[in-house]
Amino acid sequence: MDSRLAVVSGGATGIGAAVASAFARDGYDVLVVGRRGDALATAAERLSVDCGRPGAVTPVTADLTDPEQLERVVAAVAGRPVDAVVNNAGSYLAGDTGTLAGTAAYWRANLDANVLTAVLLTEALRPALRRPGGRVIMVSSIAAQRGGADPYAAAKAALHGWAYTLAAQLGPEQITVNVVSPGYVAETEFFGDRMTPEGYAKRVAETLVKRPGLPDEIAEAIRYLASPAAGYVTGQVLGVNGGSVLGR
Repeated sequence: MDSRLAVVSGGATGIGAAVASAFARDGYDVLVVGRRGDALATAAERLSVDCGRPGAVTPVTADLTDPEQLERVVAAVAGRPVDAVVNNAGSYLAGDTGTLAGTAAYWRANLDANVLTAVLLTEALRPALRRPGGRVIMVSSIAAQRGGADPYAAAKAALHGWAYTLAAQLGPEQITVNVVSPGYVAETEFFGDRMTPEGYAKRVAETLVKRPGLPDEIAEAIRYLASPAAGYVTGQVLGVNGGSVLGR
């Protein structure tokens, strides 16, 4: 059997880099995809060295909201079967809601960053997914389940509905589709300079375990869903949130 291949969007830092590291340590070849070429190249080199397989992780610079740039990802796959697609790219983008035009731009930017990136990457690689055994995994957010952050929460919730539809479409081909929904995760770039001590304390207090999550913990959940052991798990949302939102 040829070596396994995983494609991870938003793979330069945080959760994406942790996911890429987990796959590389498990023997996958990994493509990390994102807009920041220098950061991707640095991450790919570091992760390849860490797993003891130089060249195991390859950077692919592409804006996943641009259909033409998806061709770069397809070219990097080079005709190989894709075992796992992890749609991790996304962020909260601030905007000016003082006018209707500003509100429209604000919502479109967040929908593009969090939904369109996942849709276009998955559709570009859909023909290449391994049959049987391919995996599609969306990285959502606790915001999708409890609200907050306006268009960001709505965009992440949209991933859930789309994942259910995609799971039904791909299930007969033995391809699974699932969502991982993290709570507050430290050691990422998500909040940038917006996180305050008060905000940190509030988020930790909302958990049952009274601590933030870590990127490696989210990566381990994704690693499970990508494994053969999860072949009977599809169309599910797995909350990894320290109990901030209870199962429903």
